[in-house]
Amino acid sequence: MAADADESKYFVREIEKNDGRVLKMKQCYLGDVGCVVWDAAIALAKYLETKQFYDPSSGVNVWSGRTVVELGAGTGVVGLMAATLGAQVIVTDLEDLQTLLGVNIQENQALISSGSITAKVLKWGDDVSAFLPPPHYVLMADCIYYEQSIVPLVESLKLLSGPETCIICCYEQRTEGVNPEVERRFFELLQHNFSCEKIPLENQDPEFNSPDIHILHIRRKV
Repeated sequence: MAADADESKYFVREIEKNDGRVLKMKQCYLGDVGCVVWDAAIALAKYLETKQFYDPSSGVNVWSGRTVVELGAGTGVVGLMAATLGAQVIVTDLEDLQTLLGVNIQENQALISSGSITAKVLKWGDDVSAFLPPPHYVLMADCIYYEQSIVPLVESLKLLSGPETCIICCYEQRTEGVNPEVERRFFELLQHNFSCEKIPLENQDPEFNSPDIHILHIRRKV
């Protein structure tokens, strides 16, 4: 009975890794925006596998042993990808998404060998001492969304990042409603403390990219 109830609550999105293994991401039929796998999350997850980060044929693995915090993780697909590549990952989101994160971590645990992944609650703007010292990487996909969350999001980025931290931000540019203003405000706030480098499409995954989806490397200004 429990299994039936479980299946009626979730539907699965499969994301194939470059080695042919498959991340199976459960999504909720009902719930907020965090309950589904967004295109920007897939684009970012696949970007983590590009040759600049991970190229087994030449022995390159930037992720091995690196500490990673994902903000607004939702289903957890980006953090899970990093963990399968060898990173030590903490995926974070609000309390109501912890169950879904836990389900997806359990579902994909067999793909994680040298890496690790745990889920924790983090509300943007709150104390981040549990996530310090600063991680090597902060990952965020489609987090530039709600007007009221922009200031606390930037605050969390400031609190989490050290001089060596690289924030990899992926977002889908939306032209309707308040979205353009929200994006403008986010980057306006960000530029006080951070510099941004936009990653060209040719450096992203050859299949999972789009002119509307932007990937940025964001670092603290010295």
